[in-house]
Amino acid sequence: MTASGQPGTADPVHKPPRRLIASDRVVGTEVRRPDGGRVGRIERLMLDKVSGRVAYAVMSFGGFLGLGEDFYTLPWSVLRFEPRQDAYVVDVTEAQLRAAPARTPEGTDPAEDGAWEDQIHRYYDAAPYWGI
Repeated sequence: MTASGQPGTADPVHKPPRRLIASDRVVGTEVRRPDGGRVGRIERLMLDKVSGRVAYAVMSFGGFLGLGEDFYTLPWSVLRFEPRQDAYVVDVTEAQLRAAPARTPEGTDPAEDGAWEDQIHRYYDAAPYWGI
């Protein structure tokens, strides 16, 4: 509403930033540390079929030119998008990542293993997606 009480149009100068992104634009995005150091790349997203929320990101790590990579499943809540880096940022060391419970993108669906889900959320000190 305008000051006169008439419906107005949204002010394009003060438009909030777009918060939606297509999943195919997330896959392949770099994952970095807060200092900008490269951690890996998002390979796949795991969605909660009921809520529609992203539950996990499967990230590739290590290797060279796609060979010898390991895959790690991170709770989505531990990642944050950093526009200045055009990457998702996670505050985790290489040692912490290597000690994490590993999963391959082609492996067992995490949704089929409740004990693993509890373990991964405890490991990263992340709130479970089903409790959000």
